[in-house]
Amino acid sequence: MRGTMLKSLAREPLLHFLLLGAALFALDAWLRPAATATGKTGKAEIVVSEARIRNLAQTFRRTWQRPPTREELDGLVESYVREEVLYREALALGLDRDDAIVRRRMQQKMEFVAEEAAALVKPTDADLDAYLAANADSFRTEARASFAQVYLDPAKHPGTLAADVQRLLATLNRSGASPDLGKVGDSLMLLDPAYENATQAEIERLFGAEFARALVKQPVGKWVGPIASGYGVHLVRLEALAPGGMPTLADVRPLVEREWANAKRQELQRAFYDRLRAKYAVRVQMPEAGNP
Repeated sequence: MRGTMLKSLAREPLLHFLLLGAALFALDAWLRPAATATGKTGKAEIVVSEARIRNLAQTFRRTWQRPPTREELDGLVESYVREEVLYREALALGLDRDDAIVRRRMQQKMEFVAEEAAALVKPTDADLDAYLAANADSFRTEARASFAQVYLDPAKHPGTLAADVQRLLATLNRSGASPDLGKVGDSLMLLDPAYENATQAEIERLFGAEFARALVKQPVGKWVGPIASGYGVHLVRLEALAPGGMPTLADVRPLVEREWANAKRQELQRAFYDRLRAKYAVRVQMPEAGNP
């Protein structure tokens, strides 16, 4: 009967787990030197400082919108002690080694150190002016135009396009004329009769680069044309033009500050890593080609 019980226990997974755990702790106790005693009891100390307790209480207050009771605070302290005990023992057992999640988290923490250092650096006007000048293309503004247009399909004006253009221009430029542009010229559903504050890129996308370049050279307030596009020809009236160019720092300061801060953070992270990297001699043992 005892033999049957022993065989049954031998097949019990929980027993295997307990025996394996006992073996691991025994091996650790044999391999690992005793913890350095820092207290009168001869045990390693865990000090829960006043600053730590205040931090625990503040975290509780932010979460629950009230201060913790003494009983709750005692529970917070005990939870912290439990976390610290298990953390120290996990480190002592080497459980942090070869753990991809732990390695990634520690890498992030080191990167946060560089980010926090970068956040403390504040740019001067000279720094921002220099950054703006060095990255001019990133901040250069496009020309913007407000204009009206009338489309003419050359296929619908065989041999008469030039005369029809001149006759329509005279009608549009007549004093007091205010025609319904939706009914003037030839119909083209893809285009609107008027555009407000369109960028150079938007005009190029709709009408083509040749049209966009020609449009910004026209006088304001007068119907002119024809100007060619990929669809045919157009009569246009430029209502307003805001030329593009390089803005001053005052015009784009918030944007320049943001981009400067991003660049500075990356610069400090690279420098931080380079200093750390220089402490190590790295040997890479690459497998032979075709045998990764």
